[in-house]
Amino acid sequence: MDNARFTAQQYDELCEQLLEQPCHVIDFLPAQVPADRGGQYFAAERFFLAHPQVLGLYEKFANLLIQLNCYYELAVTEGEGWSCSMPPEELWARVARRGKDGTGFLNVLLPKEESLITLNSGDLYMTIYAPNDELLRIITQLAAAQGLFVRKGAY
Repeated sequence: MDNARFTAQQYDELCEQLLEQPCHVIDFLPAQVPADRGGQYFAAERFFLAHPQVLGLYEKFANLLIQLNCYYELAVTEGEGWSCSMPPEELWARVARRGKDGTGFLNVLLPKEESLITLNSGDLYMTIYAPNDELLRIITQLAAAQGLFVRKGAY
């Protein structure tokens, strides 16, 4: 895909297509919690969603995306318009806003790889759709450096 000729509508369409593809999650837990431990999971979720813990987790997400942008072109939207080649400070601010406000979403499209990363406010994970093997390898290494885990999604 040639980003220079890609329109906002084409980014939107690709984003919609990718949301139907297999995914992985970038999570603070290495595996899905068993159903009989659900109560403990929800207690941990409430804890991590409280301020300031949620900001620490979203810092890790921001770090990962800023590092990923060193390897791949990222197109970012919060619902209106797409921004490419975003400075690290702006990417950081957009991710942090998800943690502070607790509302909205952030879609991060990797157009050349035809992959998508989503972050929804109130979630303790990011989702990556249709990653190729090399992208998944890089993301897994970056996530590990942040104390995060990458695993197949159950969605």
